[in-house]
Amino acid sequence: MRVSHSLRTPAKMAHPLPRRLIASALLTVMAGAGQATPAADAALAYKLTTGAYTFSDHSTGWDVNLRHSSDWGNLWGGYFRLASQETTQWRAGWDRSYGTAIRMSPSIQFASGGFVGGSVQVETGDPWFIGAGLGRTNLRPYLNLNFDPNDAYLLSAGHRRADNQLFMVQLVRDNRQNPDQRHLHFTWRQPLPEGDRLTLDALYKTGIVENERIRRWGFSATYDGHMGFVRLAWDPKTNFTRLDALRFSVGSRF
Repeated sequence: MRVSHSLRTPAKMAHPLPRRLIASALLTVMAGAGQATPAADAALAYKLTTGAYTFSDHSTGWDVNLRHSSDWGNLWGGYFRLASQETTQWRAGWDRSYGTAIRMSPSIQFASGGFVGGSVQVETGDPWFIGAGLGRTNLRPYLNLNFDPNDAYLLSAGHRRADNQLFMVQLVRDNRQNPDQRHLHFTWRQPLPEGDRLTLDALYKTGIVENERIRRWGFSATYDGHMGFVRLAWDPKTNFTRLDALRFSVGSRF
């Protein structure tokens, strides 16, 4: 879940659970069009993103996602493939934000295999803000690409300036099958010259993994520039398994 993004909190992804560390990063190439700065995002209807994943058992996966934004909200569709297990999943969803003084952001997601999930988030305050959210699914299999617990509640607080600078603290806690699982995010977004921006997110996660309590730090870093954006994310014990995950994503708005 994120206050500054749409509220999407996928469920868990089943993989082998080795202890080996990641051997190497991986690179993916995105086929897309358009040149735009983040400041012009509102005028660009489409966002195309591709991501490549490597896991600590040396398995790999990739995904592609296309989003369209309009007055009706954000409508998106995607496809994920885990090469080592020949596992695939199609997915689609919608989200939108309403209101000014009190802002509400509902979302709904669907995926092949019968998965249905939904969430709602409420936020108030400007420039200082607080927020809360709740996510629910039908517990059908869903390949988790965002790593936060899905059936969970969210609490957030932070400061957002008119130039899009942001500092936020956010707690995501599972409230259904694994209430011991918690993610604490520290997010900082800094505008850069010529409309670029840098977003850093430090993650502190705690929970039970195979009867052992874990405490780990993860991170993501995103740079938005004229040609699109690039993101690197590291998630140890991803989805509260023994597996570590590294994701490299690139995208374009057009």
